[in-house]
Amino acid sequence: METTISDSKPDQQQTDGGMDEDGSMSRSDSGSGDDSLDSITSCIPRCPLTPSLSPQKRTTSRSKTEPPLLRTDKRTIYTAGRPPWYNVTGTTFKEAFVIGLCGGSASGKTTVANKIIEALDVPWVVLLSMDSFYKVLNKDEQELAAKNEYNFDHPDAFDFELLISVIRKLKKGKSVKVPVYDFTTHCRRKEWKTVYGANVVIFEGILAFANKELLKLLDMKVFVDTDSDIRLIRRLKRDISQRGRDISGIIKQYNKFVKPAFEQYIEPTVQSADIVVPRGGENFVALDLIVQHVHSQLEKREITVRSALASAHQGQPLPKTLSVMESTPQVRGMHTIIRNKETNRDEFIFYSKRLMRLLIEHALSFLPLKPVSVETPQGGVYDGKRLSGKRITGVSILRAGETMEQALMAVCKDIRLGKILIQTNHDTGEPELHYLRLPKDISEDYVILMDSTVSTGAAALMAVRVLLDHDVAEDKIFLLSLLMAEMGVHSVAYAFPKVRIITTAVDKEVNDQFHIIPGIGNFGDRYFGTDAPSDLCESDEGMDF
Repeated sequence: METTISDSKPDQQQTDGGMDEDGSMSRSDSGSGDDSLDSITSCIPRCPLTPSLSPQKRTTSRSKTEPPLLRTDKRTIYTAGRPPWYNVTGTTFKEAFVIGLCGGSASGKTTVANKIIEALDVPWVVLLSMDSFYKVLNKDEQELAAKNEYNFDHPDAFDFELLISVIRKLKKGKSVKVPVYDFTTHCRRKEWKTVYGANVVIFEGILAFANKELLKLLDMKVFVDTDSDIRLIRRLKRDISQRGRDISGIIKQYNKFVKPAFEQYIEPTVQSADIVVPRGGENFVALDLIVQHVHSQLEKREITVRSALASAHQGQPLPKTLSVMESTPQVRGMHTIIRNKETNRDEFIFYSKRLMRLLIEHALSFLPLKPVSVETPQGGVYDGKRLSGKRITGVSILRAGETMEQALMAVCKDIRLGKILIQTNHDTGEPELHYLRLPKDISEDYVILMDSTVSTGAAALMAVRVLLDHDVAEDKIFLLSLLMAEMGVHSVAYAFPKVRIITTAVDKEVNDQFHIIPGIGNFGDRYFGTDAPSDLCESDEGMDF
């Protein structure tokens, strides 16, 4: 059923904003909020007509994903996290909510998208532009485009197969690579953007409703309806100031391609819309309705993980994928020191590092090796072993897991490192993903996932899920921790039975606050010399949770 929303507010300034690759704000679809013909005429003399001189030009497509954060001169604070999007089995349970925004060129789609993002006030929102999915033009098509003879508003101009694949993966919580289209060369840039972690996906484009398979992926369909004269004015201003084009070429392209395409392919798709929004970003009543609906849908998808983990797997034998280092007198002596509450910080750090080094060495013995023969300096042949795989990558769960990086780098030369920040939301008790930085092509690697302690396994579960979402094979993930609780071991092994779990010791109990008993205390605080866990810097597992 289609709903058309209007409000009685007077006309207000409207712009379409977006994030450039460097993170700065710039104009997108509309160019400027002043929609009079006089403003167009007055700007022409000072609007350069060549791309090389244009001060505001945007020559590439734009899609973005930004975790909420505050930046200061000295620190970056991640202000909101992504709650679990999977259940206790590790399976993706909560799909991203996808909003489709359709409308003619320069109708104000990006303005509506950004105002929805601002009003939603939820973390991890992805804005996906259909401009990113233009097909690469061949030589003949590029010559037509240079003469404004190529129809960029026709469905055949877009790579719908790639577009549908990207949205389907985003909806399932997977990491995807999005092409960056260069409007000057009409080609895709070599470097694609990696997008991941969407609670909400806002997809905008002139033909967002033109494909049946694409429509099935949209949870909410919004058509932005703006007067054709206003759209033409905005297009003129945008293409002159941002893309360095001349007026005659713009008018020619508009009359020959843009206007007919709107009437033939875009305007009829309004019938597929759930909501029609006149005047775009000025229509605050419509925006409020959209935001309320999205909030209600997100609330229905909320799930709890930690409490379910705490009550599961009790009394079961430890899994075969667990490897506990032999409790030699040396290992037991080091545990005695680091578990002792009277141990000073210097000794705690020294013996923790020794134990980490032994743990890393032990873990490397589980990597698959292949036989190889080498010639010795004396001319003999030695039959040895070499890693059966491309490379190893270390990923630490911040902040306590970061303490293990030095031991890993001491053992594995030139190893690549990644980081995942997971914290406990003290209102809900659930782990939340706040930040991640993973090396490129991590899907091809063996990954050593590091955290100092694992209690319920909630943070470890989330970290493994993140790696799987980036196409790392489950049997190539090795979870390393100095100390684990049986509950955490069972949680990870039940959800991900192919993940190898390696530790120096396993304690049996977890108390009501999810602390390991007898435990080791707050490892991060003891190692870094801080007094108490901070909401902004400590993962739950680093706090012995």
